[in-house]
Amino acid sequence: MTAYFSDNNFFMIEQNFPQNSDLHTMPKAGVDFRPFYAQIAQTTLASWLETLPALLSAWQKEPHGHYAKWLKVLENLPNIPAQTIDLKNAVRAETSEPLSAGLMQGLTHQLMQLQPWRKGPYHLFDIHVDCEWRSDFKWDRLLPHLAPLKDRLVLDVGCGSGYHMWRMVGEGAKIVVGIDPTALFLCQFEAVRYYLNGDRRANLIPIGIEAMQPLGVFDTVFSMGVLYHRKSPFEHLSQLKDQLATGGELVLETLVVDGDENTMLVPLDRYAKMKNVFCIPSVAALMKWLGKTGFKNIRCVDVATTTCEEQRKTDWLENESLADFLDPSNPNLTIEGYPAPKRAVILANK
Repeated sequence: MTAYFSDNNFFMIEQNFPQNSDLHTMPKAGVDFRPFYAQIAQTTLASWLETLPALLSAWQKEPHGHYAKWLKVLENLPNIPAQTIDLKNAVRAETSEPLSAGLMQGLTHQLMQLQPWRKGPYHLFDIHVDCEWRSDFKWDRLLPHLAPLKDRLVLDVGCGSGYHMWRMVGEGAKIVVGIDPTALFLCQFEAVRYYLNGDRRANLIPIGIEAMQPLGVFDTVFSMGVLYHRKSPFEHLSQLKDQLATGGELVLETLVVDGDENTMLVPLDRYAKMKNVFCIPSVAALMKWLGKTGFKNIRCVDVATTTCEEQRKTDWLENESLADFLDPSNPNLTIEGYPAPKRAVILANK
């Protein structure tokens, strides 16, 4: 395997496998986390092994909706070794020759069983997994402002199916850990990992941040699209701070409203048809909250209104999307009459 940066900083991995190569197999009993345990045993994450295996064992023993069905999808994925992988400009795996019509149809069918695909897009051989969110839009907005991720230990809180985790790997992160307790997202992540030839620089751990012991070792911690789902935003900010190493960078992306440091929106019932939105602050209020939590060097680097180009219904999503959440007579308002979604990126240091 050869990894290199070309003149235009295009991250590639070139691998030559025989077409019948058995890259790795999907476990029938569930996702196997033992390789992750071995990976972190000799790192600053080693203390996590005191609590994490028991947490994941308990998670796997509980019923998780259609988890068994989704695991069957993983077992049935066709074995297609990638010849080139691009994580710098996209999440893309390619073969040297186009897939046969039958293989392409079979792979599309299997991946479709893991709907809804929310965060992406993924380019797996000749298949474009066109997810609800163009997560690359958000990545392009925030990347120029980040401390370089090369050789960093990174935590992505509420990582979904892991799109941004792979982009972090493409920027040279040493290890990326994503946490999200949703079983479907774990299975989507493992499907993508399978076609990235089993790359273990990114790992999705199905727990919430409230279950993590304070590790205090991550160089960068991302929390994107999570804060407004927390009943106690200050508790969430403190939990993020507990995972950062001293001097480490927090990347906080969340819904915001216009206003001064005392402005926040507390929806009475739903916001944009979401029932679990508890509080949306102004940028000024959010920066004040970060200061009270003990963060330093707090700065807002981006504010963007969410558009129907960035979040929309596709063939990979059976549910409604942004256009259905807005007032049809006034797209500046949600269907409930609140300000339409606007998102900000705030950076801060511990």
